[in-house]
Amino acid sequence: MGSVPFVFPMPAAIVGADVEGAPTFMTIAYCGVVNNGPAMVAIGSNPGHYTMRGIEEHGSFSINIPSENLVARTDYVGMHSGATTDKSGVFDVFYGECDHAPLIRECPVNLACRVAKRLDIGGKDAIVIGEVVQCYVSGDALTDGAPDIEKMRPILYATGSRTYWGIGEKVGDAWNIGATYEP
Repeated sequence: MGSVPFVFPMPAAIVGADVEGAPTFMTIAYCGVVNNGPAMVAIGSNPGHYTMRGIEEHGSFSINIPSENLVARTDYVGMHSGATTDKSGVFDVFYGECDHAPLIRECPVNLACRVAKRLDIGGKDAIVIGEVVQCYVSGDALTDGAPDIEKMRPILYATGSRTYWGIGEKVGDAWNIGATYEP
Protein backbone atom coordinates (compact mmCIF):
# COMPACT_ATOMS: atom_id res chain seq x y z
CA MET A 1 0.00 0.00 0.00
CA GLY A 2 2.97 2.31 0.37
CA SER A 3 3.31 5.05 2.92
CA VAL A 4 -0.31 5.78 3.82
CA PRO A 5 -1.79 6.57 7.25
CA PHE A 6 -4.44 3.82 7.36
CA VAL A 7 -5.44 4.04 11.00
CA PHE A 8 -9.01 2.95 11.61
CA PRO A 9 -11.50 4.14 12.59
CA MET A 10 -11.17 7.77 11.59
CA PRO A 11 -13.84 10.15 12.87
CA ALA A 12 -15.81 12.34 10.55
CA ALA A 13 -15.48 15.55 12.54
CA ILE A 14 -16.69 19.05 11.72
CA VAL A 15 -14.28 21.84 12.66
CA GLY A 16 -15.71 25.31 13.11
CA ALA A 17 -14.27 28.81 13.33
CA ASP A 18 -15.44 32.35 12.69
CA VAL A 19 -14.12 33.96 9.52
CA GLU A 20 -15.00 37.54 8.63
CA GLY A 21 -17.61 37.65 11.40
CA ALA A 22 -19.51 34.49 10.41
CA PRO A 23 -19.25 30.83 11.41
CA THR A 24 -17.85 28.44 8.86
CA PHE A 25 -17.09 24.74 8.95
CA MET A 26 -14.92 22.07 7.35
CA THR A 27 -15.14 18.31 7.59
CA ILE A 28 -11.98 16.45 8.55
CA ALA A 29 -10.95 12.92 9.45
CA TYR A 30 -7.53 13.86 10.80
CA CYS A 31 -8.61 14.44 14.37
CA GLY A 32 -7.66 12.79 17.64
CA VAL A 33 -6.83 12.95 21.32
CA VAL A 34 -3.23 13.83 22.19
CA ASN A 35 -3.37 14.43 25.94
CA ASN A 36 -5.72 13.91 28.86
CA GLY A 37 -4.46 16.33 31.47
CA PRO A 38 -4.84 19.01 30.30
CA ALA A 39 -7.33 17.73 27.73
CA MET A 40 -5.88 18.29 24.26
CA VAL A 41 -6.87 17.28 20.76
CA ALA A 42 -5.19 17.70 17.41
CA ILE A 43 -6.47 18.31 13.93
CA GLY A 44 -4.56 18.03 10.69
CA SER A 45 -5.57 20.32 7.83
CA ASN A 46 -4.24 22.09 4.82
CA PRO A 47 -3.39 25.62 6.04
CA GLY A 48 -5.09 27.00 2.92
CA HIS A 49 -8.54 25.88 4.02
CA TYR A 50 -10.88 28.80 4.62
CA THR A 51 -11.76 27.63 8.16
CA MET A 52 -8.05 27.64 9.04
CA ARG A 53 -8.06 31.42 8.48
CA GLY A 54 -10.43 31.80 11.43
CA ILE A 55 -8.40 29.44 13.60
CA GLU A 56 -5.26 31.44 12.88
CA GLU A 57 -6.98 34.80 13.39
CA HIS A 58 -8.84 34.02 16.64
CA GLY A 59 -6.78 31.24 18.21
CA SER A 60 -9.83 29.07 18.81
CA PHE A 61 -11.93 26.46 17.05
CA SER A 62 -14.55 23.83 17.66
CA ILE A 63 -14.64 20.12 16.99
CA ASN A 64 -18.16 18.81 16.51
CA ILE A 65 -18.89 15.09 16.31
CA PRO A 66 -21.88 14.55 14.02
CA SER A 67 -24.30 11.65 14.25
CA GLU A 68 -25.34 9.44 11.33
CA ASN A 69 -28.44 11.55 10.63
CA LEU A 70 -26.10 14.46 9.74
CA VAL A 71 -24.06 12.58 7.13
CA ALA A 72 -25.31 14.62 4.13
CA ARG A 73 -24.64 17.97 5.85
CA THR A 74 -21.29 16.70 7.14
CA ASP A 75 -20.23 15.79 3.61
CA TYR A 76 -21.64 19.06 2.21
CA VAL A 77 -19.47 21.28 4.45
CA GLY A 78 -16.47 19.16 3.45
CA MET A 79 -17.23 19.47 -0.27
CA HIS A 80 -17.62 23.26 -0.39
CA SER A 81 -15.13 25.95 0.56
CA GLY A 82 -16.26 28.73 2.85
CA ALA A 83 -14.43 31.10 0.50
CA THR A 84 -17.21 30.57 -2.08
CA THR A 85 -20.09 29.07 -0.04
CA ASP A 86 -21.75 30.58 3.02
CA LYS A 87 -22.04 27.66 5.46
CA SER A 88 -23.29 29.74 8.40
CA GLY A 89 -26.88 28.51 7.96
CA VAL A 90 -26.18 24.80 7.53
CA PHE A 91 -26.40 24.16 11.28
CA ASP A 92 -27.97 25.69 14.38
CA VAL A 93 -24.91 27.38 15.90
CA PHE A 94 -24.19 28.29 19.50
CA TYR A 95 -21.11 29.60 21.29
CA GLY A 96 -19.68 28.46 24.58
CA GLU A 97 -16.48 29.11 26.47
CA CYS A 98 -14.45 30.16 23.41
CA ASP A 99 -15.49 33.17 21.38
CA HIS A 100 -15.18 32.54 17.64
CA ALA A 101 -15.49 28.73 18.04
CA PRO A 102 -18.96 27.98 16.65
CA LEU A 103 -20.54 24.83 18.06
CA ILE A 104 -23.22 22.80 16.28
CA ARG A 105 -26.37 22.17 18.31
CA GLU A 106 -27.38 19.14 16.19
CA CYS A 107 -24.12 17.33 17.00
CA PRO A 108 -24.19 15.14 20.12
CA VAL A 109 -20.63 16.14 21.12
CA ASN A 110 -18.95 19.54 20.82
CA LEU A 111 -15.48 20.60 21.94
CA ALA A 112 -14.59 24.27 22.35
CA CYS A 113 -10.83 24.54 21.91
CA ARG A 114 -8.16 27.17 22.33
CA VAL A 115 -5.10 26.81 20.09
CA ALA A 116 -2.17 25.59 22.16
CA LYS A 117 0.31 25.01 19.34
CA ARG A 118 0.55 24.84 15.58
CA LEU A 119 3.05 22.54 13.96
CA ASP A 120 4.18 22.83 10.35
CA ILE A 121 5.48 19.33 9.70
CA GLY A 122 6.15 19.54 5.97
CA GLY A 123 3.88 18.22 3.32
CA LYS A 124 0.51 19.77 2.67
CA ASP A 125 -1.00 19.69 6.16
CA ALA A 126 -0.39 21.56 9.41
CA ILE A 127 -1.22 20.20 12.85
CA VAL A 128 -3.20 22.36 15.24
CA ILE A 129 -3.23 21.24 18.86
CA GLY A 130 -6.11 22.60 20.83
CA GLU A 131 -6.68 22.63 24.55
CA VAL A 132 -10.26 21.59 25.26
CA VAL A 133 -11.74 24.46 27.21
CA GLN A 134 -15.16 22.86 27.46
CA CYS A 135 -16.86 19.70 26.22
CA TYR A 136 -20.60 19.72 25.60
CA VAL A 137 -22.61 16.50 25.27
CA SER A 138 -26.29 16.51 24.36
CA GLY A 139 -28.53 15.16 27.12
CA ASP A 140 -30.09 12.64 24.77
CA ALA A 141 -26.63 11.17 24.07
CA LEU A 142 -26.05 10.28 27.75
CA THR A 143 -26.76 7.15 29.75
CA ASP A 144 -26.37 7.48 33.51
CA GLY A 145 -24.54 10.78 33.00
CA ALA A 146 -21.90 9.35 30.64
CA PRO A 147 -21.62 9.68 26.84
CA ASP A 148 -23.23 6.67 25.15
CA ILE A 149 -21.79 5.76 21.74
CA GLU A 150 -24.98 3.93 20.73
CA LYS A 151 -26.99 7.09 21.35
CA MET A 152 -24.40 9.37 19.72
CA ARG A 153 -24.20 7.24 16.55
CA PRO A 154 -20.99 8.94 15.31
CA ILE A 155 -19.92 8.83 11.68
CA LEU A 156 -16.68 7.08 10.79
CA TYR A 157 -14.70 7.74 7.63
CA ALA A 158 -12.90 5.07 5.61
CA THR A 159 -10.20 6.92 3.70
CA GLY A 160 -9.31 4.11 1.25
CA SER A 161 -12.84 3.73 -0.09
CA ARG A 162 -13.94 7.33 0.65
CA THR A 163 -17.07 6.10 2.44
CA TYR A 164 -18.88 6.92 5.66
CA TRP A 165 -19.83 4.25 8.21
CA GLY A 166 -21.76 3.94 11.43
CA ILE A 167 -20.58 1.97 14.43
CA GLY A 168 -21.03 -1.78 14.81
CA GLU A 169 -21.87 -3.95 17.75
CA LYS A 170 -19.99 -3.92 21.04
CA VAL A 171 -17.39 -6.70 21.12
CA GLY A 172 -16.23 -6.47 24.73
CA ASP A 173 -15.80 -4.39 27.85
CA ALA A 174 -12.46 -2.57 28.17
CA TRP A 175 -10.34 -3.40 31.21
CA ASN A 176 -12.41 -6.57 31.58
CA ILE A 177 -12.43 -8.87 28.56
CA GLY A 178 -8.65 -9.21 28.72
CA ALA A 179 -9.07 -11.15 31.95
CA THR A 180 -10.57 -14.01 29.91
CA TYR A 181 -7.37 -14.46 27.91
CA GLU A 182 -5.06 -17.29 29.02
CA PRO A 183 -1.50 -16.92 27.63
